[in-house]
Amino acid sequence: MLKAIKSMRIFIMVAAIVMSISAVCFAGPQDFVLVNNTGYPIYQVNISPASANDWQEDVLGKQILNNGESLQVGFNSGNIQMWDINAIFEDGSSLSWYGIDLLTTYQVTLNNDGTASLQ
Repeated sequence: MLKAIKSMRIFIMVAAIVMSISAVCFAGPQDFVLVNNTGYPIYQVNISPASANDWQEDVLGKQILNNGESLQVGFNSGNIQMWDINAIFEDGSSLSWYGIDLLTTYQVTLNNDGTASLQ
């Protein structure tokens, strides 16, 4: 009985390790951290391939990205390199950033002067 409990504990620990490693392995190549440095809360963020004619689904959903906050954006869309980002604010105004290389960028900071800082 004691041996079975010990075996079960080891199995659970190994399963937890495998699951955490697999989550990292299956991250999309374009996953990145989005940082709001605009000075205003962002109510909607649309990210689309640069070649698209319209904005894709809102990645915030019902969440609000307040100034100074960050959000891990994860998706898997093959190896599309260039992306556009559109942020919509409470008053309905928006700012857009075009041609961001998400294959070489791990953090995008949206700045209050309309620029984006890439790391």
